[in-house]
Amino acid sequence: MRKQIVAGNWKMNKTFEEADELLFELAEGIEPIELENVEVVICPPALYLEMSTDVGLENGFSVGAQNCSNKEGGAYTGEISAEMLKSLDVDYCIVGHSERRKYFKETAQELAEKVNLLLDNDITPIFCCGEVIEERDQNIHFQVVQKQIENSLFHLTDDEMANVVIAYEPVWAIGTGRTATSDQAQEMHAFIRQILKGKYGNELAEGLSVIYGGSCNAQNARELFAQPDVDGGLIGGASLNAADFLTIIKSVK
Repeated sequence: MRKQIVAGNWKMNKTFEEADELLFELAEGIEPIELENVEVVICPPALYLEMSTDVGLENGFSVGAQNCSNKEGGAYTGEISAEMLKSLDVDYCIVGHSERRKYFKETAQELAEKVNLLLDNDITPIFCCGEVIEERDQNIHFQVVQKQIENSLFHLTDDEMANVVIAYEPVWAIGTGRTATSDQAQEMHAFIRQILKGKYGNELAEGLSVIYGGSCNAQNARELFAQPDVDGGLIGGASLNAADFLTIIKSVK
C-alpha cells in the first residue's frame, strides 16, 4: 500500500508565538489519530524549522522545508542549503511550488539541481507540478505536467525516483477558492502514474505517492482522498488552522 501523506504548507505566515501555539495544538490533536499508513508533514517558514522538528520528533509528525538552494553552499546570501536542512532533522522539502516558479522564475534545471541535493542529503523532495488556467483551457494541461516531470525528474535513477513525492497542483485552484473536481484530480494523478510507468516501470509507479495540492480543505478532502490515485494532499491555507488540518488528516482513506 502506498504511503498516504498530508503535508501542511504554511507559506509566509505566522509569527514565532503563533507558530509555537499552532505546533502544540497540532501535536495534541495528532496524538490520538491512528497514523498507521499516514505521514503528517508540517512545512513551516524556515525560521521555525528547528522548533518544529523538536515538537515533531516527540509527537509523531515529520517536518519539511518550503524550499532550498540549488547550490551546495558558499557565498549565496539568504539561501539555505540541503545540508543545513539535514542538520535540523528535516525529512521533506517542497520543490518547484507554483509560487516559486511564478515569482522567482525557477527553471526546470534549477529544480533538478535542488532535487539532486536533497536526495544526496536523505531528504525527500515533494516535487510540485501543475498547469495554469490558460493551459487547461487550451487543453494542453497533460503536456505541461508531463514536460515539468520529465525535465526535472527523469534524470533520476530508479532508486532515486522511488524517494520522491509528486504533488499535483492545478495552479488555477491555489488560493482562489476554486478546486479541481475529484474526477479532474484523479484523471491527472492517473496520468502522472502512467508517465512514471513508461519511464520507471509499473512497480515503482504504483508505489510512488502522488498527492494533491489545490485548495484542498476540511470540506472536500475526504472526496479527493477517496480517489484511487490520490495519496493525500499538500495543504495550504487550511493547514494554518489546527481544527481544519486535523479534519483533513482524518479524511485520508
